[in-house]
Amino acid sequence: MSTAIHWFRRDLRVTDNTALAAAVRSHDSVVPAYVVSEWQGLHRWTGAPRQEFLCGCISSLAGNLEAKGGRLIIRHGDADQALEKLVRESGAEAIYYNRDPDPFGRAMEERIEAMAKRVGISAHAHKDHALHEREEVLTATGQPYRVFTPYARAWAKLEKTRAGRAISRLHTPERIASEPLPTLATWGLTSDAEILKPGESAARRRLSQFLDGPVFSYSGLRDIPASEGTSRLSQDLRHGTLSIREIYGKCREVSPKATAAQRRSVEIFINELVWREFYFQALWHWPELLEHEFQPERRGMKWKSGGKALERWREGQTGFPIVDAGLRQLKTTGFMHNRVRMIVAMFLTKDLHIDWRAGEQWFMQRLVDGEIASNNGGWQWSASTGADAAPYFRIQNPWSQTKRYDPDGDYIRRWIPELRDVPAAKFSAPPESELALARGYPLPMVDHAAERDHALEMYRTGRAAA
Repeated sequence: MSTAIHWFRRDLRVTDNTALAAAVRSHDSVVPAYVVSEWQGLHRWTGAPRQEFLCGCISSLAGNLEAKGGRLIIRHGDADQALEKLVRESGAEAIYYNRDPDPFGRAMEERIEAMAKRVGISAHAHKDHALHEREEVLTATGQPYRVFTPYARAWAKLEKTRAGRAISRLHTPERIASEPLPTLATWGLTSDAEILKPGESAARRRLSQFLDGPVFSYSGLRDIPASEGTSRLSQDLRHGTLSIREIYGKCREVSPKATAAQRRSVEIFINELVWREFYFQALWHWPELLEHEFQPERRGMKWKSGGKALERWREGQTGFPIVDAGLRQLKTTGFMHNRVRMIVAMFLTKDLHIDWRAGEQWFMQRLVDGEIASNNGGWQWSASTGADAAPYFRIQNPWSQTKRYDPDGDYIRRWIPELRDVPAAKFSAPPESELALARGYPLPMVDHAAERDHALEMYRTGRAAA
């Protein structure tokens, strides 16, 4: 009777899970395992919102596995050491896992492979997190793409794998002991945000709701932060409660039934999925992106470190309503609307001239959907330092962005209650006097026009110095 371990990581589902399905097909018994990291307190990349969502997903996964006849085995520590011990306890002859797209996961995979070789078992790594990964989308000369549009064209031409079904049954040896499911207390954290419901069932409901209507108006509403015009699936992709194959496949299923305008909306949404894979590819080929600007000529720019200005930005006390609304939404819910993410990021880098890495870290600590590659790509795009980044002279004006994307002030009033009685017109231009918009709300901390000029000079000087 053959036994294998499936190592769950960021694939917390029983439906269309590539490595799990392969393990179940090939072995009589499967030990589903999740290894809990043991860091405590503040972590550079992680905070309470994402860990709370993770805990809920693991709990949901445990219930789903039990419904299939199995049991989720929880262990703590470094994955290679914990899994080596589990191999010896279970008598497993193989370990299955889905490849991670970031450098940290990749490093652990190398340790897992070395462990498997040392103890004499086979290790089976599978593609799962992307439709196309690593070396699949290359130029005619075999080089990775540095610009999105030609990457997207090449990506679209490749055949797509169809989504698989949920596993039907699973047998886990009864003798294998498990530690308790993790909670926020595991990492010394407490709940501090009102997050979406975690787990595979909740994710599938969100996907159904999106495909029942919002996907067809996505092109017109995705940039309006006060609307419910986005999919809200980003955290489900991040934690793997839905597969990218299922999302893509179901978008393709609904598209033929739609009008031309609706089909365009579906295609624009799919394009966002391609951006996700473009950033995966960039980080795979250039892992130094987590420490350095993608563009060599931008390395060594004289960014500010932050200080009180960074703290005001984090707390949503900049005096720019659209910026503050986004940061307060993030603090309250672990989510920020994508259009507002761009406005907020450009404000930090081009109005406050603070190092993009400080913003990248804050987002990762607060976002439930914090994806290392996409977050890094988005911040470097906004800072005009990354792959296919916005030109350095593209500096979003928070006042005009408000007029265009929140003209009635609904989004701002929702997240900044002290401005609930202020006319929307006042959100689209700096105050004409030194009077605050409302009691308790600060004046703008900088003059956007002046800081724009300073940013242009900083980028010109930085390029010349490089």
